[in-house]
Amino acid sequence: MPPPILFNRRTREVYFQHDEELFHTPWDGIAAVAYQFQMVGPYTGDMRHASLEILVQCFCHPEKQLMLSLGLPMGKSLELQESSWEYLRAYMNNGPWFDEYGRHSESDAFIKSQLEISGSGTKLFKNTWERIFTEYKRNDGKNFLDFADFYLLIMGILFSPMNTIQEFTYSVAKRRSRKLWPKLVMERLEPNGPTTRLIDIEQKKNLEQQRQSPEKPD
Repeated sequence: MPPPILFNRRTREVYFQHDEELFHTPWDGIAAVAYQFQMVGPYTGDMRHASLEILVQCFCHPEKQLMLSLGLPMGKSLELQESSWEYLRAYMNNGPWFDEYGRHSESDAFIKSQLEISGSGTKLFKNTWERIFTEYKRNDGKNFLDFADFYLLIMGILFSPMNTIQEFTYSVAKRRSRKLWPKLVMERLEPNGPTTRLIDIEQKKNLEQQRQSPEKPD
């Protein structure tokens, strides 16, 4: 399951929860790094991995910082992580929707069309069976089953339990995730919520503390 990371385009912030503590960083001026490394072993040989990380700080405790990995590095290449960063950058700067040429769009039509094509893992068996049945009727029951359809049908049966569990887990996680974030974060996701960033709140508190603290005598 992915870590609890939230990208807020409205206030241009990134939120992260760790051990019931809220970490954050402003998107403008965010510190990010992508690097590649190799792991070797007597049985695995040379395996390349790449990581993409950002620097976040604890709310009201800026001295407490973490390097947050935006996904598992295993099996990733540096080029793939750079592409992931460009996707995040396009999402935060341009929006979540784009057309077939990768350009910003105000419509989600292309995104929905791609999701319908890919489908979910649980629909693999159903879609394959419907395609086989269509070919069966079209060819009058002759030469309707090819190797690719037979392979997808078997894979759909084998992976159906795993895909069902995975999609159920993600659906539960999505419903619960919005309840786990602090009120401070949730209200900034609302269309009419506050627009101040968490770092702005921290800076304001620091200024108030400095004003209230007594001046030391010379």
